[in-house]
Amino acid sequence: MAFDDYLEPEVAITAAVAAAVFSPRARKLIRRGAVYGVAGALIASDAVVSFAKSIGQGFQLSGTNGAGTSVSHEPQQQTHKHEHASPVGSAGGQG
Repeated sequence: MAFDDYLEPEVAITAAVAAAVFSPRARKLIRRGAVYGVAGALIASDAVVSFAKSIGQGFQLSGTNGAGTSVSHEPQQQTHKHEHASPVGSAGGQG
């Protein structure tokens, strides 16, 4: 085979695969890369899942509904009810 034959994509890929299959050093490097790649993917997926769970717990703790309004306004409404009840009660007693 001439040098020009190695420049064709099919021949270059075949030569690279054959070198990787028959070379113990290349197989070790490919195995190590695959192990580190899978480990990295698992760590990244754990981080994403953990982040998503913490976001979900944050929403549950804050008590927000789908519209984005907070449910924890009830104590403020009760305060307003007591403030409104007093002037109405005192105005009714005066008249």
